[in-house]
Amino acid sequence: MEASLIRPATEVVAQRLMERAKTVEGDARAVLETTAAMAGDPSLIKAAENLVVDQSLTAARAVHEAAQKFISALQAAGGYMAERARDVQDVRDRVVAELLGRPAPGVPDLASPSVLVARDLAPADTAGLDPAKVLALVTEEGGPTSHTAILARSLGIPAVVACRGILAFEGTSLDVDGDTGQVRESDGKVRAAGTGKKAEWNGVGVLKDGLRVKVLGNVGSPADALAAAQAGAEGVGLFRTEFCFLDAAEEPTVAEQTAAYEAVLAPFTGKPVVVRTLDAGADKPLAFLNPDPEPNPAMGVRGLRVAFDRPEILDRQLEAIAAAAESSGADVSVMAPMVATAAEAAWFVERARKAGIQRVGVMVEVPSAALSAREILQVVDFISIGTNDLAQYVFAADRQLGGVAALNDPWQPALLRLIALVGEAATATGKPVGVCGEAAADPLLACVLIGLGVTSLSMNHTALAGVGARLATSSMDICQLAARGALAAGDPASAKLAARAPH
Repeated sequence: MEASLIRPATEVVAQRLMERAKTVEGDARAVLETTAAMAGDPSLIKAAENLVVDQSLTAARAVHEAAQKFISALQAAGGYMAERARDVQDVRDRVVAELLGRPAPGVPDLASPSVLVARDLAPADTAGLDPAKVLALVTEEGGPTSHTAILARSLGIPAVVACRGILAFEGTSLDVDGDTGQVRESDGKVRAAGTGKKAEWNGVGVLKDGLRVKVLGNVGSPADALAAAQAGAEGVGLFRTEFCFLDAAEEPTVAEQTAAYEAVLAPFTGKPVVVRTLDAGADKPLAFLNPDPEPNPAMGVRGLRVAFDRPEILDRQLEAIAAAAESSGADVSVMAPMVATAAEAAWFVERARKAGIQRVGVMVEVPSAALSAREILQVVDFISIGTNDLAQYVFAADRQLGGVAALNDPWQPALLRLIALVGEAATATGKPVGVCGEAAADPLLACVLIGLGVTSLSMNHTALAGVGARLATSSMDICQLAARGALAAGDPASAKLAARAPH
């Protein structure tokens, strides 16, 4: 009896979300449709039904437990995948409320224009916000690629996410600047700066002096790829392949992987796509890898290091990538994550070329790779800097831990100086270097990166227009001046001020 209640409840939730999706457009509709699809996910429903049968749980408890397994897997994957965990939590809470006969969770009606402060907001709640009533949004949790941030930008609502300690604020008035990320107590009036409105961009990454800088998308699923293509991405600078491994009890076959990759490559026929090989291991566990417990997993066997002991997994993935590239018509390159030395890079290049993939690069995510960039560039075709992980390792600061979030600020001068070393090496060797971390999504910082020698930028699809539009107003001289100012600064705030000066 309890098991039979689950599917109807998920169908009600999915239908409500789809009905709300029909009332909005653009990113808001896409996110709501994705959330509705999550509610009707057959694997989630089946897992909950099995828990009712096997453990005699109530329907509501079973849904909660089943969803938690998915949430834990996403959180363990880290980065972009971890931010999707909030979406699953939203679905879980809505289905549980439906099963218990309670009102769905949501935002209370606002009597007057206000700044909305919350721990976090679910995508369905954010999509329903009225910009006339919500002057700005401040959350204690979340990230710049969370659906909360994406939807706020699409609605033109200034948003500051991951504002630690905001829930302890006891005042009644705030000044919020969505452009600088500053939130402070005001003089009694509620004000918000930074509209978050979508910039106008013609879809070509070029400086005003004519220098081409490709503006690319970061994707991790077929839906991401379609969104990036529709937003004008000139290609893909980071295709995360983990999406087809996350729920797999066994390694997907070459045929299964090929089909999964083809679905992502399809919108980019004839365009460049950089595929990152499996980034998993002790800190991003996958069932079929069975990694041994490690006291410090972020510094253990992860990324390319997994392949040193099990090269057959990498070889099968490379075979699938090559097959998908041929059938899709996309201009595919591959790159390896967590490369520390030139010798590791050469090992990966040999295997990739043996699989039939000719353009091969590596990620620079650890300081040793940045310091060895010249040697690495002697054996690879390109380098892509993952600023999120690079910052984590430079500052010994867990990127998922709020208490050290300030150290992971991409404007940290020490991080910029490492990027400058890589840029100098790329210029000296005549090879391209991209950035695919969150730093690339900041329009002002994008100009600094170009001034440091970066030749392409890759980001979430919502940031493409803003970055592309900003580049079109800058020249290489301006970018280099901004870069020199940021490098000479003593802290992130000073670096940002110095970078603004030439513009």
